[in-house]
Amino acid sequence: MSTKTDNRIRVRLESFNHELLNSSCQKIISLAQSIDLNTVGTVTLPTDKRIYCVLRSPHVDKDSREHFELRIHKRILDIYYDTNVNIFDLLSESDLPSGVLYRICLS
Repeated sequence: MSTKTDNRIRVRLESFNHELLNSSCQKIISLAQSIDLNTVGTVTLPTDKRIYCVLRSPHVDKDSREHFELRIHKRILDIYYDTNVNIFDLLSESDLPSGVLYRICLS
């Protein structure tokens, strides 16, 4: 492996399913290691939890309510690369599952 360079790409992954998110992170790490890129392991960010309160009945029984929650799990990957590697093509061809949102940030 080469030494760390100034060229870094930060990939931010988000998903409702944490197992799908972890497998996507492992897929990107293995893909980057096959090309001899330096990666820093996954950094877990705090999970966003949204709770929605819904009345069960439209007219009476205001005390009867249901609670629904939506959890958004987030991870960050840092990939250090040389200038001769097109990292964007690598990540776009990684074929991540449809339930995973990824954002690519240059820094």
